[in-house]
Amino acid sequence: MAALKKIKVLECIRQGQIGGGETHLLSLVKNIDKTIFEPVVLSFTDGPMIEQLKEMGIKTFIINSLKPFDFRVWKKVSAVLIRENIKIIHCHGTRATSNVFRPASKLSIPLVYTIHGWSFHNDQKPLIKKIRIWGEQFLTSKSSVNIAVSKSNMLSGKKVIPALKAIVINNGIDQEKFNPALEFKDIRTEVGVDKNAVLIIFIARFTSHKQPLSLINAFAKSLKYKPSLQLLMVGEGDDKSEALEMAKKLGINNNIHFLPFRQDVPDLLAAADIFVLPSLWEGLPIGLLEAMSMGKAVIATRVDGTSEIIQDKQNGLLIETQNLVDDLTNAISILSGDENMRKQLGKNAIETVRKNFNAASMTRKIEKVYTDILEVNN
Repeated sequence: MAALKKIKVLECIRQGQIGGGETHLLSLVKNIDKTIFEPVVLSFTDGPMIEQLKEMGIKTFIINSLKPFDFRVWKKVSAVLIRENIKIIHCHGTRATSNVFRPASKLSIPLVYTIHGWSFHNDQKPLIKKIRIWGEQFLTSKSSVNIAVSKSNMLSGKKVIPALKAIVINNGIDQEKFNPALEFKDIRTEVGVDKNAVLIIFIARFTSHKQPLSLINAFAKSLKYKPSLQLLMVGEGDDKSEALEMAKKLGINNNIHFLPFRQDVPDLLAAADIFVLPSLWEGLPIGLLEAMSMGKAVIATRVDGTSEIIQDKQNGLLIETQNLVDDLTNAISILSGDENMRKQLGKNAIETVRKNFNAASMTRKIEKVYTDILEVNN
């Protein structure tokens, strides 16, 4: 009996660096049923994610582009779709979708768009925000299925795009990888942090929407109450140089440690006591879920998808964005001084991820989207 032919799915992402959307993609292709589906990945930049995919045996393509709606890459995208005999396209994020929708339409290949947070935000200039809303309205109308990674993400979209049709599939975490019971590298010795010090960790892009500078200000204020506190900041981005300069000006270089993006995220998290994500907006933050899966006490802002994950004082602490530095200072001071609270929040965090945000159940739901689309189109 001949084996059934696998369904080729092209997973598209804007970059090969490691971020929330990229981690989501890695979990998806790892957990997808490979007896039915054959995932192929297209990225619009190179980066460490590509190496991980190759190690997993996933075929990958890189078509270099840093622009949205880049018509110059459409022929190259079409060539990949034809050569690989792609049956479904799954785009992760706005830029990837904007660079793939046209070839998908011309070749009549169904397109799934996962919205990892909208490209429009309240802090943008009115004209920029209007253009971004128009772009999202256009792209969501061109997709066969739109997936929001949180209910609040979907509702915030419907406020400005009333005709939006989307389903909600929460992000999921690989709890085999992010498991506090495993053995980990000694990151504290590597960066020079005493084993008894309370260590706070930030793992994210150094961009304004992640608010690394506000965290540094809050941390400096917290040191007045607890001088032994330590902060580890991991990542790269436009605000990195300013962050380094700020730490120097505030005279806290002995308490703060900077690292570039790294692949050993579980090891980094294992070393920490408190994880902080002071974002101005989020879809459904994977970095937060990874920290919770590792049993970390977390401090995060009350925004979109984050507020669907965190119940204040039960599985983490929620703070407001309006008074960010002072609220963050207060939360750090409280949590750093209460080990029992940290342990209880961490225990509840693990259970939250286990029940509601695991990678296997996320993947099964996405697989059903794929099969449903193929039934409608056949």
